[in-house]
Amino acid sequence: MTSDEVFERIKIIVADKLGIEEDEISLNSELVEDLGADSLDLVDLVMAFEDEFGTKVEDDEIESITTVEDIVKYIKKKMGEAEEEEEG
Repeated sequence: MTSDEVFERIKIIVADKLGIEEDEISLNSELVEDLGADSLDLVDLVMAFEDEFGTKVEDDEIESITTVEDIVKYIKKKMGEAEEEEEG
């Protein structure tokens, strides 16, 4: 899955969970500052990402995720690790 494909799926989830339009979401959008997410929204988003991409977001890493681009990079990294485990 490409970064663009991950971004498109993330945009759909974020728009749905936060009740905003997809075109309001860019890679540089900050979840709290720009998109208005609160701490409960962030937990809800993390659970949705875990379900959508079949990966676990570690609690200590959630704090470092502040933008949509951070999510894309994190998901891509986790998917890469999963592919390596399947190959190995």
